[in-house]
Amino acid sequence: MNSETIDSRVIRALREIAPEIEDEELSSDVPLRDQVDLDSMDWLNFLVRLHAVFGVDIPESDYATLVTVEDIVEYIASQTHT
Repeated sequence: MNSETIDSRVIRALREIAPEIEDEELSSDVPLRDQVDLDSMDWLNFLVRLHAVFGVDIPESDYATLVTVEDIVEYIASQTHT
């Protein structure tokens, strides 16, 4: 799975949690929570959704590293060895 595919699936998972998000409004290198109004429960649901989509366990100790869409894509790529 390449980075573009991961990025697309991450955005799709995010839109399942926050359907009001427009893809073109998201910047991959800006903190996601600054761009999208996600409360703590929405963020947790998003991470759970990522696990369901990619089959990647995201330990709580890694949450702080997942700031931007780019960070999330890189993390998932590293965990799925793409």
